[in-house]
Amino acid sequence: MSSKKRHPENVRLRRRYQTYLREAKRLSNRTLDVHLAAIERFEASTGYKPFKHFHIQQAVAFKDKLRAEKSMKSGQPLSAATMNQICKALRSFVQWLSEQPGYRRAVRYSDADYFNLTNAEQAQARTHDVRPSPTLDQIRYVLANMPSTTDVQRRDRAVIAFLALTGIRVGALITLKMRHVNLHDDCVYQDSREVATKFHKTSTTTFFPVGKDIGKAFEDYVTHMRNTRLFGPDDPLFPKVKMITGERLAFEAAELSRNHWKATQPVGKIVRENFIRLGFPNFGPHSFRKTLARYGTTICSTPEEMKAWSQNLSHEDVMTTFNSYGSVTSERQAHLLKHLAEAEDVIE
Repeated sequence: MSSKKRHPENVRLRRRYQTYLREAKRLSNRTLDVHLAAIERFEASTGYKPFKHFHIQQAVAFKDKLRAEKSMKSGQPLSAATMNQICKALRSFVQWLSEQPGYRRAVRYSDADYFNLTNAEQAQARTHDVRPSPTLDQIRYVLANMPSTTDVQRRDRAVIAFLALTGIRVGALITLKMRHVNLHDDCVYQDSREVATKFHKTSTTTFFPVGKDIGKAFEDYVTHMRNTRLFGPDDPLFPKVKMITGERLAFEAAELSRNHWKATQPVGKIVRENFIRLGFPNFGPHSFRKTLARYGTTICSTPEEMKAWSQNLSHEDVMTTFNSYGSVTSERQAHLLKHLAEAEDVIE
């Protein structure tokens, strides 16, 4: 929407709020964009009236408009999670606005509550989609059936093995260097000064105990790149492919370069294409984190072990592992309850 339609004071406020979110709240650019987009939606719904003229009926009308809106991508009504994200951003904005000089009389802190969705909508927003994630057996099957003759094929196979070993986020994966991997201690050092970690957090991830066969697929690749290709400490762990001009004057993939990937899409393509090729669902790289979280709940026998497992996924709170990745499937839920019933029968 053209900035000419916005009230000048609104523009100045948005800039101040943007600085507040970035510097005081330390939000990432991606999260910052979500907040600013929510404010833009709300402004448009009011006809770009000055924020000083805010009224609770504007919030009520905005929620009704959201409920009637359809996604441009799917053509379906906006999900409860999407509406909740937008309204949550606007609650934060109105709370901040109520404390700004010149707005304290016009906007009350409690006015932000009018952006709350119904209890039913909030419960629906908290319900996580049961998105598929590969089992370790499926990962092993894919690795066993991936070609590994060329350097590019070895790299692709190692990418999938590494995701299973670490559950690392893709943004960090594409920025890792050879020196960050320690095969002797079976770990990877995510140095936030060089690796694009979430919240710029430095951590050491120990390889998860998912099987020696998966570990070997990765270790063989690293050994080959270091000893045969003579990759040094500063070279990328997973380099992108060097493109050359072929006989038909078209770009063709040749061999591995010594440059990092600049985007995460190639990693997703490697994972999805290799799983789909063998008849599996369209798994993405991030789904490996769910695989590891669920596996952890089956092999960790003490709270301390589960805490260590969670920290290895870079979660400060173990409940993050349970709530975001460790949900029990309906099939597993039924199995566990039947097992408990059988155990009770034995006790009786």
